[in-house]
Amino acid sequence: MTYVFEPPARPAVPVAGSDALFPVRRIFCVARNYAAHAREMGHDPEREPPFFFCKPADAVLPVAAGALGALPYPPATQNLHHEFELVVALGKGGRDLTPEQAADCVWGYACGFDMTRRDLQGRAKEKGQPWDSGKAFDFAAPISHIQHRGHAPLPTSGEIVLSVNGVERQRGDLADMIWSIPEVIAHLSTLWTLKAGDLVFTGTPEGVGPVVPGDRMEGRIAGVGAISILVS
Repeated sequence: MTYVFEPPARPAVPVAGSDALFPVRRIFCVARNYAAHAREMGHDPEREPPFFFCKPADAVLPVAAGALGALPYPPATQNLHHEFELVVALGKGGRDLTPEQAADCVWGYACGFDMTRRDLQGRAKEKGQPWDSGKAFDFAAPISHIQHRGHAPLPTSGEIVLSVNGVERQRGDLADMIWSIPEVIAHLSTLWTLKAGDLVFTGTPEGVGPVVPGDRMEGRIAGVGAISILVS
């Protein structure tokens, strides 16, 4: 087969403690999966089923443990927000999965950021337009190296904390999720055919807010790992 130009390399995230790479197929994000965050964004979490948006696979920005990643401040915004999240990496998939089948699809975990151009997202919401310009820009998905799950059970609790310049901004617990990891994946599978290589960002606790060039973001999730990012 001959291509009209050389295809770009497939986006991938290193696997922690290994030379292997996890190839990224798609990035799915669940919105408002923590009640307190839903409320701070002006929504009632008791009434909303999960809904989703996507980021391009090449939006990933892998950062090794102990390293300081560099996140370029994106163009066309004056209000870039952090949203710190647990990311699950799928080793297999399917359609119309039960929660039990969905849980078996999880290959590993990572710490990730759903970076958001909040001003562009807000204008899109006001006009009833898609969120792509606010969510799907270059380097919009910084992520730690992926920890292989092995035979460990899915986490159902654990602190998730983010600080900016040493000041805590976000704190929650995975137990605070409205929809559990298996429920999120199962619901996704009713909308898309999931496959190995998909990443699922599972939502963020309350406390999202702006960052500017020079800010240092440091996030950690109990039992998963940590990530440090300098906005440049």
